[in-house]
Amino acid sequence: METNGYRLLLPEGTLDYFNISAVKESSSEIVIYLEEKNELPGEYSTVKVESKGFYDPVVVRDFPIRGKNLFLNIRRRRWILKDEGRYVSRNWKLVAEGSRMTHEFASFLKELY
Repeated sequence: METNGYRLLLPEGTLDYFNISAVKESSSEIVIYLEEKNELPGEYSTVKVESKGFYDPVVVRDFPIRGKNLFLNIRRRRWILKDEGRYVSRNWKLVAEGSRMTHEFASFLKELY
C-alpha cells in the first residue's frame, strides 16, 4: 500500500523522527503505524550505545478523516548505554523546543515515559 499521501494526516514534524511503517485502512478507520528512526539522540553521541528495539506501541486517536476514525500506532525506540547498562530514549522536551514538531504531540510523547 502506498503510504506517501498519509503523511499529510500527521502532526507537523512527525516524519523528522518517525517513519511510516504501515497503514491499514478499513471502511471505518485508518491506522498509521509509526516507528521512531534509529537515529541516536545528540546527547548520547559521545558514549557507546546499542539500539535495543522499541517500547510497547502506544495508540493515539486523532481527528476523524472523511467519516473514518484515525489512529496513530507509535513505536518509540530505545537504546542501551553499554557502559552503564541503562536504557535511554529521545528527550521529547528538547525536541519540542528545537524542532517543527507540534508542542502538543511532543508533550504527549514525553508523557509516555
